[in-house]
Formats: sequence, C-alpha cells, structure tokens
Amino acid sequence: MAKQPTRQDIYTRVTNQIALQLEKGVRPWIKPWSVEHTAGRITRPRRHNAIPYRGVNVLLLWSEALAKGYAAPLWMTYKQSEEMGAQVRKGEHGSLVVFADRITKTETDSAGQDV
Repeated sequence: MAKQPTRQDIYTRVTNQIALQLEKGVRPWIKPWSVEHTAGRITRPRRHNAIPYRGVNVLLLWSEALAKGYAAPLWMTYKQSEEMGAQVRKGEHGSLVVFADRITKTETDSAGQDV
C-alpha cells in the first residue's frame, strides 16, 4: 500500500506549485481563464457532478488548467471517467487536490462518559 502524504508534504507541494508559477511570472490567483472557458465566463473548477471545488483547490486547479491549456473547468478521477465510458488520454497524470473535512472531537473521562 502506498504511504499517504503527510500534512507537511501537502503544504510543501501547494507552496512549491504556487512558487513555481510566481517564478514564471504568473500570479496563479489572477485571470486563470480564457475565452475558451465557457464563453469567457469566470467559473470555479468543478467536479464531474458540477459541485464546485473550494479553498486552495480553486487556486491549484486554476493553475493546473493554465499550465496544461485545459479549456473546460471540469475535473474527475480516472474511475469516474471509466464509469462514464470515457478514457483518460495516454500520458495524463492526476492533479493535486486537497481533501478537507470537519471533525468533531469528543472527550471522555476515565469511566468512558462524554465530558
């Protein structure tokens, strides 16, 4: 089984990706769209089911689309493309997306009762 990246690894990868764009003279948070993007409308990157990405994923996927010349703001996994009967182009690789969720932490005393 592949080792899951640590939180620091993800922070480093995100920072490095933004720094790389800045070194190229591109500010990844400004104008990541073109006329090809849905008739010039500014749209957030969306999952294949039309749910928009949030947070740092917007910057990451805008930057990725700009770097690779993608026109559509839609993103999906390899498995999702297979389920749709589509095929990922040979040589394509995945893009970094950060999963974040809220958790509720409960504490218990020595008797196992919620505190």
